[in-house]
Amino acid sequence: MLDVLFSFIGLIVLSPIILVISIMIVKKLGSPILFVQERPGKDGEIFKMIKFRTMLNSTDEKGNLLPNELRHTNFGKLLRSTSLDELPELINVLKGDMSLVGPRPLLVEYLPLYNKRQARRHEVRPGITGLAQVNGRNALSWKDKFDYDIKYVDNFNLLLDFKVLILTIKKVFVREGINFDKEIQINNKFSGETNQK
Repeated sequence: MLDVLFSFIGLIVLSPIILVISIMIVKKLGSPILFVQERPGKDGEIFKMIKFRTMLNSTDEKGNLLPNELRHTNFGKLLRSTSLDELPELINVLKGDMSLVGPRPLLVEYLPLYNKRQARRHEVRPGITGLAQVNGRNALSWKDKFDYDIKYVDNFNLLLDFKVLILTIKKVFVREGINFDKEIQINNKFSGETNQK
């Protein structure tokens, strides 16, 4: 109920910002405005996660999308580093696909790669933000990310949620834990190779 209430209020209060971002995306990146991708939610059920688009749709001569690093723009990087690209996920919270706080929804292709412990991240709804996001985000190893996910599952309570939300606001303002450098971004793809059982 709190997720629905806060996300509804958030969409209303932030609607001017959402409108401005939408216009800027059309001008700088073209259409579509939104990026929609299937992600696993609670109990591994697939849903469509909504975000603002942050990259160009540039393709090679065969029509294949160029590598991510060639499609990034300064505007897109700004959206990601400030987490403004996540604002449309409030719609997912309203729909019940996500919560404000929880393990971040990863790619569907990772589902068969999880071991029993890692799969526990799907015991709760995925979140717009979570323990991993306020403790390092992209700078974390996969092992550390899963450790934080399971810690959240084991210790879920409203006080923890409020703490994560407050820390998220702080992280957004100082823009910590975001890394666009492919050479030093620790994990681009999850291979299933960790020492967790």
